[in-house]
Amino acid sequence: MKPTIRTLSLQELAELIDWAAAEGWNPGLGDAAMFQAADPEGFIGAFVGNEMAAAISAVAYGHDFGFIGLYICRPDMRGKGYGKAVWTAGMSRLAGRTIGLDGVEEQRANYQSKGFRPAYETIRYSGRLAALPVGAARSRMVTAQLVPDIIRYDALCFPAPRRSFLQRWLQPPHRALAAITSQGTAGYAVARPCRSGFKIGPLFADDMQTAFELFEDLASACDGGDLHIDVPATKVEFIGALDAAGFSPTFTTTRMYKGPPPTLDASRIFGVTTLELG
Repeated sequence: MKPTIRTLSLQELAELIDWAAAEGWNPGLGDAAMFQAADPEGFIGAFVGNEMAAAISAVAYGHDFGFIGLYICRPDMRGKGYGKAVWTAGMSRLAGRTIGLDGVEEQRANYQSKGFRPAYETIRYSGRLAALPVGAARSRMVTAQLVPDIIRYDALCFPAPRRSFLQRWLQPPHRALAAITSQGTAGYAVARPCRSGFKIGPLFADDMQTAFELFEDLASACDGGDLHIDVPATKVEFIGALDAAGFSPTFTTTRMYKGPPPTLDASRIFGVTTLELG
């Protein structure tokens, strides 16, 4: 049966997030509303009758960049072309842009055959700090007054503006901290409560010391719970600090782009925002 392709409602996006949880992706507790803020039209489903058979996120950022994620076909609907249908719809929606995705190793060749090229590997580190930092936090909680500065800093590290997304992402129940110096913002980081523990992302900072201080302060803000962070493999010193703190690698993805790689300051990226939205 030929599926109907259309934009997901918020309730349907929440269902897709539940599918992601069933796949073991450990999504955030409030991801549906937070993700929708990035691009309300950017979540697409294939429907057979009234049932969602497959879905994908194809989020447009500005006019030049987009990101593919949350690409799932319901297990009992696989092998019928519904996944291909939403993939085609998502790629069509982002046509003319550089398109990014984070792919697992077993899908890398498949994505390369579709025109994507690897940019760097990202390693998921998980664990909890054996000893939380003692004394006052070195970073500040992000308040409404700090949001404009955070949005400006984010533009150094992300390929396109994402004001609407950040205005939601920086709010509770997420924990958002900023490193502020006499020269201004030196970094920021966000932890979001997930089905298991907290995921940290993004973690953007001027240098490794600032990044790890933000990481430690977020661990305290999360009451010492399990933390998960997706770190570019090029961040060798930061990875060494995570290893020393008792964190372990759990799996690896590859950031891939179709089209010219975006211009951004990779030196400041210590943790990507999400594997679903870039």
